[in-house]
Amino acid sequence: MIPVFKKELIENLRDRRVVLNTLVLGPLAAPFIFVLIVAFTVQQAIDRAEAELELVVVGAEHAPNLVRWLTQQGVVVKDPPSDPEQAIRDEDEEVILRIPASFPEAWTAGRPAVVEVLTDRSRRYAGTSLARVESLLQGYSRQIGQLRLQLRGVTPELSQALRVQTVDLSTPESRGGLILAFLPYVVLITVFIGAMHMAIDTTSGERERRSLEPLLINPLPRWQIMGGKLLATTAFALATLAIGLVAFTWALKFLPTAQMDMALNLDWRVAVTAFVLVLPVALLASAVLIILAAFAKSFREAQSYVGLIMFIPMIPSFWILINPSRLETWMTWVPLLSQSILILEMVRGETIQFAWMATSFVSTGILALLLAAVAGSLYNRPGLIFGDG
Repeated sequence: MIPVFKKELIENLRDRRVVLNTLVLGPLAAPFIFVLIVAFTVQQAIDRAEAELELVVVGAEHAPNLVRWLTQQGVVVKDPPSDPEQAIRDEDEEVILRIPASFPEAWTAGRPAVVEVLTDRSRRYAGTSLARVESLLQGYSRQIGQLRLQLRGVTPELSQALRVQTVDLSTPESRGGLILAFLPYVVLITVFIGAMHMAIDTTSGERERRSLEPLLINPLPRWQIMGGKLLATTAFALATLAIGLVAFTWALKFLPTAQMDMALNLDWRVAVTAFVLVLPVALLASAVLIILAAFAKSFREAQSYVGLIMFIPMIPSFWILINPSRLETWMTWVPLLSQSILILEMVRGETIQFAWMATSFVSTGILALLLAAVAGSLYNRPGLIFGDG
């Protein structure tokens, strides 16, 4: 088994394209792309929130006091276009405030005076400006409402039956967990991607090159030959995972966490714990990919089969997204799901029970060993050796 393991490992390490795609571009691209996107998004949000707010007001003559108050709050009031709706559709303006002609009558009568805020919510970049305009209008409404009550000799507090005070008990680490919610999926997909090329090359690829028959002539049990290939594939998957975790741990240090009021709990301790937790997943992924690739008649056919397997790591992430629930004991028995939830809890700064990690490791390990046994028995079938199915 060990000679086969060394043979497969050396052959693939000599292939520069394999090393570049599997051990360099694959695990390193995701961290840096993520950091660049998040840093750019955060900086854009900060710049837009602190920038001078320019607001088009249609019908400003109907509410001069409101317009004057907006100006005092630092809003730059702009002249209206000929067609406000079309200006929004053409993306000439993000938000337009329209004050109807009925505003003065309702205002004088003490009734709620209607104002319209025109925007296109499908334009995500308009969200910041819309929130700022709505916040200003609500503040003006509260201020005028309180003054009206005071003029009538009524304390404004009577209008508030409840005063709700929300106490946020979240920690910087738990808020940072929202940013790192994608990490479990990236970790799992990295393992599958790291095992993919080796699994295809050592089975259908070697059979297509006609180098499998000479290997089987050696006086070794066939399960040991497949076992060596499986170990080599698992080693590649773990190497890819290790490089990816190191890259993430280092790259996340460049995020503007102070401006985000968050702390990213992905240090070396968490990275090592996540690596140990995902160890059996590497064996599981290698076994599944080898089993599928062994049944393929060509390298290209194996790629099409294995490509479908890449949806497997997505399932736990989709489940967490659809059903965001707290960690329960039964979840730690489900392979892939247990790793996803436990990694998510770790990056949130939560304390993880050792029993949960042990359960996850053992349950995934048992399934991985069963699949490895199936993979080890494949070369006992002559049809798989000679490509007859």
